[in-house]
Amino acid sequence: MRIAISTGGGDAPGLNAVIRAAVLSALDRGWDVLGIKRGYAGLLGEDEVIALNREVVSGIGHLGGTILRTTNRGNPFHFPQLQADGTIVEIDRSDELIDRANELGIDAILTIGGDGSLAIAQQLYERGVKIVGVPKTIDNDVSCTITSFGFDTAVNTAIEAIDKLHTTAESHDRVIVLEVMGRDAGFIALHSGLAGTADVILIPEIPYNIERVCDKIRQRDRAGRHFSIVVAAEGAIPVGGRKSTIGDSLPGEAHRVGGIAEALAREIHRRTGKECRSLVLGHLQRGGMPTGYDRLLAARFGGAAVRAIADERWGEMVALQSPHIVCVPIAEVLRAPKRVELDHDVVLTARATGIAFGD
Repeated sequence: MRIAISTGGGDAPGLNAVIRAAVLSALDRGWDVLGIKRGYAGLLGEDEVIALNREVVSGIGHLGGTILRTTNRGNPFHFPQLQADGTIVEIDRSDELIDRANELGIDAILTIGGDGSLAIAQQLYERGVKIVGVPKTIDNDVSCTITSFGFDTAVNTAIEAIDKLHTTAESHDRVIVLEVMGRDAGFIALHSGLAGTADVILIPEIPYNIERVCDKIRQRDRAGRHFSIVVAAEGAIPVGGRKSTIGDSLPGEAHRVGGIAEALAREIHRRTGKECRSLVLGHLQRGGMPTGYDRLLAARFGGAAVRAIADERWGEMVALQSPHIVCVPIAEVLRAPKRVELDHDVVLTARATGIAFGD
C-alpha cells in the first residue's frame, strides 16, 4: 500500500502531529508514505511530492504549521491560472491530478482540511479516488465532530490576550475590543470570552445592536467598573447589517472579513464617550505550538485515519464523538455547516454570568 498525505486550507496547530501519527502508523503496517506539498500542488507540477519516513517526521509533533505547507487557493477543480494579460482564470485540473497520482502508484490519499478541503475530497471520491479525510479548523466549524485540533490552541491564545487586556484596560478605564477569528462561526469568541471573563461577546450567530453593547458598558460604569472587554468574532454582524471587510481582495477571492474591532471601538467611543482601543489577534491564533489537548487529538486523528484506510472507509472523515473516534461520510459532514447553538450551555452560562451578546 502506498498512501499520500495532503494538507490544505488555512494552517492550524496540530497539523504536524497528525502527519507524524499517520506516517508512523502507516510505516508500522509496512506501507509507503508520500507527502504532497502545498495542498495538491505537488501532484500538479506546481510543487513537489516527497517521501515521508521516520526521519522526516521525527520531532515534529510539537511544532506548529505543516511541513507539507498549505494553500487555500489550490482547488484542482478550480485551479487559478495566470494569463498573459495578467488576468486569472480557473481551470479544471482534476484529471491531471488523478493521472499523476496513478503514475506515482498512490493507492489512497489522506487529506487534512476544513470544509473547503473536504468538499474537494468529496469530489475526488466521486471521481473514483480512494480518499479519507481528517477535520482541521481552528474555527471549530466542521460538522459531525465535537471539535478539531487547532481550536483549543486558538482559544488559549485568545484567552491569554484577554487576560493581558484586562490589566491595561482597568489601569486606564478603557474599553478594549478584541477581534478574533470566526468568519461564520463564533466558537473562538464564545469560548475565549467566557473563559476570559469578557463583558461582551459578539458572534455571527447572534446579530448585535450596538446600543445594547453600549448599554452594557454604561451599566458597568454605573457599578464602578470603568473598563470593559469586548470580544468580537471577525464575522459578527449588526442587526440588519453585514460583515465588516478590509483591504482589497486578491483576484478570484471574496473580500476578506475583518476590521470589526476598529469599527466597534470608534462607534462605542462616539456613543459613550469612553476611551476605546482595538486589537486584532489575526494569524497569531494559527501560529505556535499546539496545546497538549490538540497534540493528543491530532495524533488520535492521524492514527484513526490510517485505520480507516486499512478498512477501506473511502469517502469518509474521522471525527471525535466522545469518547471515541469514528468515521462519518464526508457527504454528511458537508450537508450543514457547524454553528454555535443559541441554547447551548456555553451560551446560557455566559448570559447567566452577566456577559452581553448585544441582542
